[in-house]
Amino acid sequence: MSGKKRSSFRRFLVWFLLGLIVIIVASVVYFAIVAIDRPPEITDLSSLETKRISLGKDTYTYGNNWLRKSESGLWEAYLEGKPFDRGVAFGQLTRELLYYQETSFVEQIREIVPSENYLKLLKYFTAFFNRNLDKNIPDEYKDEIYGTSFACSPEYDFIGSGYQRQLNYHAAHDIGHALQGLNLVACTSFSVWNGRTMDSSLLIGRNFDFYMGEKFAENKIVCFVNPSDGYRFMMITWPDLIGVVSGMNEKGLTVTINAAKSTIPAQAATPVTILAREILQYAATIEEAWNISQKRNLFVSESIMIGSAIDNKTVVIEKSPDRSDLVDPESDRIICSNHFQGKAFAEDRINLENIRESDSFERYRRVEELVSRQGTFDVSTMVDLLRDRLALGDKDAGMGNQLAINQLIAHHAVVFKPNSLQVWVSTAPWQLGKFVAYDLKKVFGLGKADIQSHREIYDASLTIPADTFLNTRAYRDFRRYQSMTMQLYQFRKNKEALPGDFAENYIRLNPALFLTYARLGDYYHEMKNFDQASACYTQALKQKLPGAGEEKKLSKVLEELRNKTNHGNSRN
Repeated sequence: MSGKKRSSFRRFLVWFLLGLIVIIVASVVYFAIVAIDRPPEITDLSSLETKRISLGKDTYTYGNNWLRKSESGLWEAYLEGKPFDRGVAFGQLTRELLYYQETSFVEQIREIVPSENYLKLLKYFTAFFNRNLDKNIPDEYKDEIYGTSFACSPEYDFIGSGYQRQLNYHAAHDIGHALQGLNLVACTSFSVWNGRTMDSSLLIGRNFDFYMGEKFAENKIVCFVNPSDGYRFMMITWPDLIGVVSGMNEKGLTVTINAAKSTIPAQAATPVTILAREILQYAATIEEAWNISQKRNLFVSESIMIGSAIDNKTVVIEKSPDRSDLVDPESDRIICSNHFQGKAFAEDRINLENIRESDSFERYRRVEELVSRQGTFDVSTMVDLLRDRLALGDKDAGMGNQLAINQLIAHHAVVFKPNSLQVWVSTAPWQLGKFVAYDLKKVFGLGKADIQSHREIYDASLTIPADTFLNTRAYRDFRRYQSMTMQLYQFRKNKEALPGDFAENYIRLNPALFLTYARLGDYYHEMKNFDQASACYTQALKQKLPGAGEEKKLSKVLEELRNKTNHGNSRN
């Protein structure tokens, strides 16, 4: 290369590097800008001056708002007033629970993303991805979220301010959709009415299988809200979530949400829990719920089940980022898992792939099977179906299989009876504990004196007993299996040898579950024991698998292992 050409190349390289530096600096600045708080402007901050009063163990008031822990293990709360004031009360009443919840959430994220560098990158990615999140949330709910943020611990300010974190956490359910490969979201719901129920009333049942670790589900809150605008309602939630995943309002309208498979979104839109909250607070009929749903754009695909006492039926609103449909059954029952059923999505490539390759369709068919077998339902038999642990055709697919209605991971399960404004909520563990009943008419009539008396606010005469499965050896085996799964994860993480009989005992505790062998295969793969890994993956493929997608994944890993083994043998 001539001197002239070398000089030109150096100048080009210098300018290229300078340009690259400018782009990097600009990106960092941009990420910093989009991460800046844009909290709402609140003119009246007087609710922040209210003092939380303790009325004894686990019972608090904050103005006219209150929080108490039931003997059932559920927390119960009442909130009223304007959006910001409700948010402040929710945050201050639950501030210890909020800290515990955020800690458990961050711990789970660290398990999923253990690298500190990747966590930092994730922070900036989230800031960029959610840069317009606040523009897609109604002002009322931004005010409420801002109110809760005053109770946030400064310990996690390295993630963002309290308000930033609260906004982003409200999109966690949506992010869970995009990460369905991690099995964070796999809910089931169904509804029956008229000839399908023993008294012809409308019944809705659902399992909310959103899994972020057992700690995340410890402090469930049955929250009763009397807003300054809209209808009074109840929802099952957790500290920091003002959005809705399961709820019923005073008009007997219910809302539950189920994830559907989505493409990876380009940026945030309205979180589905916020849309569900808006429907619950402002809709009395199916038509009103549909009209509200059309005002908002989601950034993931979602099925929103709407039960209506006024309409005396249940429908499913199916929404993706670019279209919507209303599934209105001609019969007196409807079922929802994690795929779309409407005509608008009949030829949708992603939905068809989801039906073909995931566990959703077979789980849907399992509900169909049990509904047909049962014939007519009451609340007790609704609960029985939600607790079912077998796969289609009464097959044993192993405890914890996604093909089962009860996957033993539920955050909560609930049964609504809208005509009488009654709701039954599960207690721990999962949906196996007793279901306690609340009457919205009675709860909204309670005052401070009732809370000070420490009497239970649920109707004990309507309690559905705990599942007898809790008293069996099979349940104790599953709990031990869960403990050993965590041990196996640590052995793999630390690259430690398994104790002599560990694998044998682990298999004995849950022999029908494909994950038993797949997890052992992952361990041996990590330890470069390819022969043992291959044997485990081969055995996993012989079990009942939750869809063709899982079979493809296991087969691919097994083929790669065989290639490695063959390559190693040829070298020898």
